[in-house]
Amino acid sequence: MERHGLIIIIALGESIVAIGVGAAGLGLGPGVILASCFGIALAASLWWAYFDYVVLAAERRLSGAPIHERARLARDSYSYLYLPMAAGIVFVALGVKNTLAHVGDPLATIPAVALCGGVALYLFGHNAFRLRDTGSISVPRLVTTILCISLIPVAVSVPALVTLAILAALLAALAAFETLYWREGPSETHAP
Repeated sequence: MERHGLIIIIALGESIVAIGVGAAGLGLGPGVILASCFGIALAASLWWAYFDYVVLAAERRLSGAPIHERARLARDSYSYLYLPMAAGIVFVALGVKNTLAHVGDPLATIPAVALCGGVALYLFGHNAFRLRDTGSISVPRLVTTILCISLIPVAVSVPALVTLAILAALLAALAAFETLYWREGPSETHAP
């Protein structure tokens, strides 16, 4: 579990590197600085989505599973279902890099799908991971996934900076909601 958590950290680190690469050679105007801040906020929100609850619940489930079920659970959760999460982060990095290069222009179709679809794929991977581990899904994450997908047509018609700001705000709101829900609502085992 720890090694797979490191995979997520490395992928998120690469998305931060993509911000630097995307800004290389560009003038540091307000648009590039804002896009860099939104990109970092988005990466931090993706980190929070994984390490705040998912990793804890998965660790408990795996350690509490009967020995004959552990291998299947580990194979499914940490091999197959990790791929959408890692791929989603890679796509987000591509989208952020393109956003920095064109902050005032709408994204082209491929970068728009990479940015918005990458976040959606990452959250879809979370729900698939959770479904396999606990037999439940997170409705707030499912709604956020759908909102990210529905943002793709918007991303090709509004400035890239606006799209990145919306995604960062959406994921930050998800993190805030889940944090408040767990603190004030049901126990961790009944998390959203």
